[in-house]
Amino acid sequence: MKISNATIAGAIAGVIALTAADSGNAKNIQCAERERCYGVVKAGKNDCATANSACAGTAKQDFQKDAWVYLPKGTCGKLGGTLKPAGAGTAKR
Repeated sequence: MKISNATIAGAIAGVIALTAADSGNAKNIQCAERERCYGVVKAGKNDCATANSACAGTAKQDFQKDAWVYLPKGTCGKLGGTLKPAGAGTAKR
């Protein structure tokens, strides 16, 4: 029996599609196991908007108190950060 390149390509595409669909569920589970950590981010490495900017990657200084990054639960305090933004809580740095 001869298998054509088109058959192989179709099979690979199917596997990729199934993997991509399943990875969306894994991403949601992964988010549930993480928390926002304020005050520990290096400049330009924040995950989302701050009080003064609308985009990820726009923190202007290291350890900016309103810039946050997702970290595994329980890690934030070990790094000296807080679970609340500036005004509601401050970073230890």
